[in-house]
Amino acid sequence: MDEVRVAEGSAVVLVDDRLGEVVPAAAVPLLRHATTYAEPGLAPAAREALGAPEPPADLLAQAAREPVVLFVGDLGCADAEALRAAGARTIGAPAPPGVELLDAVTVMDRLRSPGGCPWDAEQDHDTLRKYLVEETYELLDAIADGDREALREELGDVLLQVLFHARVAAEDAADPFDIDAVAAGLVSKLVSRHPNVFADAEALLDSESQHARWEELKQQEKQRESIVDGVALAQPAVALAAKLVQRAARAGIPPEALPSGAAPGEALFDIAARAKLGGGDPEDELRAVALSFAERIRAAEQRARKSGREPAELTADEWRALLSDLSNPVAVRSES
Repeated sequence: MDEVRVAEGSAVVLVDDRLGEVVPAAAVPLLRHATTYAEPGLAPAAREALGAPEPPADLLAQAAREPVVLFVGDLGCADAEALRAAGARTIGAPAPPGVELLDAVTVMDRLRSPGGCPWDAEQDHDTLRKYLVEETYELLDAIADGDREALREELGDVLLQVLFHARVAAEDAADPFDIDAVAAGLVSKLVSRHPNVFADAEALLDSESQHARWEELKQQEKQRESIVDGVALAQPAVALAAKLVQRAARAGIPPEALPSGAAPGEALFDIAARAKLGGGDPEDELRAVALSFAERIRAAEQRARKSGREPAELTADEWRALLSDLSNPVAVRSES
């Protein structure tokens, strides 16, 4: 039996269902001179847009007589394999970066829609707040640990919170917006606040100049009346103090005008202010000390158990003895 060869101009066109009705541009010229078919497995919206029937049983024989273009969602289907084996071109387009986000949006919609997850359907912006905070701190832990696998996973969990809130917002009867509106707003903000990149503004030579310019543009856009407008007041207190000190310094408020005093809150603010004005990050520095102390406690507990004592039974003097030579981080790590 002679080998079947398809007519010139025949092709198998791979369509990514996630992109809706988008087809590879290279396939368009072929459609003028070929009979077009769409595999049943192709997304209904794509098949409807193409207006193409399903392939006939004698598709390969037809392709030997005249050009045939077959649109598929999977190159593994029998008709696609037969045409490709007979010499048909394979046309596809690489998926653009971010295409997996479309799947994430689809899954979120499914979970939130009737017939989806009952728990997801019950949530609102307020009930989701604690999860956003938790996932953000878990992401910070992954960054601090240098754990790449955890970093990837925790970024996904934070992304879920964005998708979830946007899906809830889309259902608001009075003021709905969806994930596309969120993304469009972000793009507009990034472009408008980087005129040195996206327009003809003068180039900025360092990150500090860029940050200062960002704050100027932000204040102009939002028409803020105060230099402290827009500061997230719900952030941890040390970070909040540092942010306010940064805004104050940029406005020219002298250090001696900042809060200070003997009360615990005033003293803490003063310490945070001095750390920030000195170029440090008091939130990160305090966190580092706290994490180091947690390591010391774990190491001391291990020592106690090795000596046959349970930590809950230790006296103050025993705690002092166990912790006394664990102030060195190297010594603590060696105990772990």
